[in-house]
Amino acid sequence: MTTTRGEHPHEDHAPELDAGTAGSAPAPRTGVAGLPPTGQNAPRSTPPGDRRVSVMMLSGVLALGLGIAAVTVPVPYVVESPGPTFNTLGQSQGSPVISVTGHETHPAKGNLDLTTVYVDGGPNGPVSVLGAFTAWLDGSKSVHPVEMLYPSGTTKEEADEQSSVAMTSSQENAVASALKELEIPFGQQLQAAGLPDGSPSAGKVENGDIFESINGKPITSLAVVQEELAAGQGAPATLVVQRAGESVTQTITPMNNGAGRYILGVMLKYLFTFPFDVKISLDKVGGPSAGLMFSLGIIDTVTPGDLTGGKHVAGTGTITPDGTVGPIGGIRQKMLGARAGGATIFLAPAENCDEVVGHVPEGLQVLKVENIAEARHAVELAGSGQDTGALPVCASN
Repeated sequence: MTTTRGEHPHEDHAPELDAGTAGSAPAPRTGVAGLPPTGQNAPRSTPPGDRRVSVMMLSGVLALGLGIAAVTVPVPYVVESPGPTFNTLGQSQGSPVISVTGHETHPAKGNLDLTTVYVDGGPNGPVSVLGAFTAWLDGSKSVHPVEMLYPSGTTKEEADEQSSVAMTSSQENAVASALKELEIPFGQQLQAAGLPDGSPSAGKVENGDIFESINGKPITSLAVVQEELAAGQGAPATLVVQRAGESVTQTITPMNNGAGRYILGVMLKYLFTFPFDVKISLDKVGGPSAGLMFSLGIIDTVTPGDLTGGKHVAGTGTITPDGTVGPIGGIRQKMLGARAGGATIFLAPAENCDEVVGHVPEGLQVLKVENIAEARHAVELAGSGQDTGALPVCASN
């Protein structure tokens, strides 16, 4: 979960300097003894003291220019720093972060904090040379090349839109994963949302098509498609899609993505039908990494008792509809933010363990989780006062 905080460069204007040079008295005229001067002046020379003044002035101007450049000249880096935390069981700006209608709810105590990271630089506004250097010296911050976080040419509007879409998707996935964990039935479909260049499905799958079946198997999740393509090892697959209310059958030969996995080359999104409404209210925060904590917050809200037992738990991680927890960025800053917010337990995606080891703040127990079931078990164990020392943690190889 990220929050953007663009740094707007401030301009420090240098005082105007007098461009005139230091003056010196004219050299006395000389001539042949007994004759008047020739009228020609001898070459002027600058006294040593005046030369030192000129050098000092030039050095001052250069130093001032370098100082202004350090503050104002942008560099192609982004800076990540710890952001605030938000309790998914609490309120944000006077409204519940999670509100449920159409299903019985149970007020919960304790904290299930989602964590955030401030991102300065890139489309959010320039980072200066001085800003990048001081951040590099600050152990609580990370400095990365812009292209690690944003594709070249990304505008602030595009970045904000992508962040907003990711947040919406994470909330829907959180509801789905929570209901799946609670064994509450709901409907889900896969819809085509775009085809990249060179897709083997070009001309056969259109945006808006809803996937119905593959090789005769009903498509209830993305896993069904992936498993069937893996079993076929590149053999043509029979795909049935719903288009304009009619079923259309296509035969598509999947392509190898270069990593040994066969794909149809279609970007997909889920369409869900939930049995009750879940509204998540959180302003000025975007990205997909709060999915895990949203899911835990929903579970605690619709089940009796307190999942946390009053404990202060924080965490991060993307979530898929089937409950898989995925990696995120800025986990070092999120652990620091969680501890500063009062958390004593932190749930970290297993795939982020290489960034966790050696960077855990004092007083924070970090537990690694791979899915919502493991995360729920860890919180319940801590909430019931039992020993969490045997739970999986990130460790160096």
